[in-house]
Amino acid sequence: MIRRDGDRMMVSGPLTLADVAAALNEGNQAIGEGVSSIDLAEVGELDSSALALLLAWLREAKRQNHSLTFANLPQGLTTIASLYGVAELLPATSATVPAHH
Repeated sequence: MIRRDGDRMMVSGPLTLADVAAALNEGNQAIGEGVSSIDLAEVGELDSSALALLLAWLREAKRQNHSLTFANLPQGLTTIASLYGVAELLPATSATVPAHH
């Protein structure tokens, strides 16, 4: 589910309520070890708990004074973030988050 490549972490597979607890701990550990980019290109099924997971990782990075960005945010996730009004909280390295007009 989570692979490391230097300061980049790749997340794959489903990110649903059943999966996020394990991903949270593993991701927090990786952030503590210097991960600064999280790539979500290989994420499959997701629900609103995936958004909560990303926000929790951002809190952990901030707590440790690390910067953190997300690459390849899935469209479903950006839609959920927009519906909840928190899309601007997700620092994306690509133009996958629609701009607000």
